[in-house]
Amino acid sequence: MGKNVAEKLIESHLADGTLSVGEEISLTMDQTLTQDATGTMVMLEFEAMGIPRVQTELSAQYVDHNLIQSDFKNPDDHLFLRSACKKFGVWYSRPGNGVSHPVHQERFGKPGKTLIGSDSHTPAAGALGMLAIGAGGLDVAMAMAGKPYTIRMPEIWGVKLTGELPDWVSAKDVILEMLRRHDVDGGVNRIIEYYGPGLDTLSCMDRHVIANMGTELGATSTVFPSDEEVKRFLRSQGREDDWREVRADADADYDVYEEIDLSELVPLIAKPSSPGNVVPVREVEGQEIYQSYVGSSANPGFRDFAVAAEIVDGKQVHDRVSWDINPTSRQILENLMNTGHLQMLTRSGGRIHQAGCNGCIGMGQAPATGRIALRTVPRNFPGRSGTKEDAVYLVSPETAAASALTGKITDPRDLEEIYGMSYPHVQEPEEITINTDQLVEPPSAEEAEDLELEKGPNVVSLPEFAPLPDALDVPVLLKVGDDVSTDEIMPAGSRILPYRSNIPEISKFVFEQVDETFYDRAMEHQENGFAIVAGSNYGQGSSREHAAIAPRYLGTRVKIVESFARIHRQNLANFGILPLMFKDPADHEKIEQGDTLQLRNLRETIQDGSTVEVYNATKDETYVTEHDLSERELEMVLEGSQISVVKKEFTDARA
Repeated sequence: MGKNVAEKLIESHLADGTLSVGEEISLTMDQTLTQDATGTMVMLEFEAMGIPRVQTELSAQYVDHNLIQSDFKNPDDHLFLRSACKKFGVWYSRPGNGVSHPVHQERFGKPGKTLIGSDSHTPAAGALGMLAIGAGGLDVAMAMAGKPYTIRMPEIWGVKLTGELPDWVSAKDVILEMLRRHDVDGGVNRIIEYYGPGLDTLSCMDRHVIANMGTELGATSTVFPSDEEVKRFLRSQGREDDWREVRADADADYDVYEEIDLSELVPLIAKPSSPGNVVPVREVEGQEIYQSYVGSSANPGFRDFAVAAEIVDGKQVHDRVSWDINPTSRQILENLMNTGHLQMLTRSGGRIHQAGCNGCIGMGQAPATGRIALRTVPRNFPGRSGTKEDAVYLVSPETAAASALTGKITDPRDLEEIYGMSYPHVQEPEEITINTDQLVEPPSAEEAEDLELEKGPNVVSLPEFAPLPDALDVPVLLKVGDDVSTDEIMPAGSRILPYRSNIPEISKFVFEQVDETFYDRAMEHQENGFAIVAGSNYGQGSSREHAAIAPRYLGTRVKIVESFARIHRQNLANFGILPLMFKDPADHEKIEQGDTLQLRNLRETIQDGSTVEVYNATKDETYVTEHDLSERELEMVLEGSQISVVKKEFTDARA
């Protein structure tokens, strides 16, 4: 039996294990990607390991999230990251150069390589035929130190694409169709691989859109073949020599099969407040909107802006609508200038922002309270926009532009009747402007040896975490339901993320959107610890490890849920929080906030087997829970964190 693309990529980087679904495998990582919301912690973790220089083929640090400089905290962290890149041998993408994922695809991504990133949308690089995985910052720091990345072998989900997209339908509608069919947990423990004749009609950046939002399905990664389209893209970027063919064998097999006829798709929209809440635009058309927003890592390509520009060219957007244009890279911005598309956008009423993540992560461009905002961003979790009572819908650039003109949710196909407009088939320029000036290459190891890290007053060393005790008597400080996102655990936004390198300060915002009293109550139990109980798919969304570190700092010792999202579960283990799952999901309903839970003989129990009994002293009930920790992960939980394990290994080696 032949191999599919995912299997070829895994097999060529397999450090340990076999390609048996569910078994633990270790993968060597060729590249790492960090961004500033998570990268500051990665650099602090890398520093704590005492390793002088990264061991990867290439590591790159992007400043794209925390661009607002309302005080000293963000610019201080930018300087810290710049100094860490120079000292540790990492490429540095300057503030305003663009969002990590499209810039990495333009400049560094290589077919056949592996990439691990401290951003959940790192799988966007799968558009180039890479195996790219989002992970917690500590896992990325370990990869920078040359350590393999360990996961359980996922199923490979083959999605065959046939047909061709109709006018007014684009790549965003392809991934929204996947979310309509399978919701936000349909891809858990799976790698999605797209194949079939429909690929011939999708550009490399179209594939980026689909691979990026595979994360919203909960997928471990998304991969595409490296074919002639990837070769064309790399040639346009002046990097044709980086191309290599990576295709599935003719007799390749998949664990799961799916088929999408592109010609049958219609414009789709994800309603608040989940990327999986997808319906045809026709079902919700006519509702008034306040904001229409184009850009982000989920729609970063030249065509995504240019097609919106062609739609609004010579017209004015509705006077109620904030028409926000979020360039995704300085290079794309320059090319939009050169072709006249930027002028079309600004003349129609567009508000141009600097190249970066911006409103997608709640850094500016917040919508009005309760008013509808249409956005081409990847996710619409409650409050992520920066407005607590938001109403964010996820759409394609076509739907965003059409609705900006009419002032209400509009199926873009209606523009043919409203304006007598035909669909603008946008083509990228044959010769593009390439901008590498904002990427800073690291100095040699010799030059970096005497460099010092620049730490401002907001950069605080990592707290040390104590080992797991043998007995826990802990209150259930919080009980929540299904699909709780990391944005709800550890909010983003311009008010909070500047504290990303200061754990004591950022911890004050843990669960703020869910329960404003959580921090004060947590501090009362910080010394002896507490438990959190939740439903299914707990910790979906962003890879930010602050959603594990900050609750751990406050005293979280155990989380008991029906099921975990992959990255967050790993982050919990990385920082010594015991992740348990109910054997009987119905037990979730029996526990109430405020109950006292007791766990006994804990250290021996979790090492001897996967079953852990939890006694509810308040209700005199016992629940059977289980863990799926590997021996490697067990050691982290027992020692208090993965950093504690590394330090212990280093100390033992020197003894």
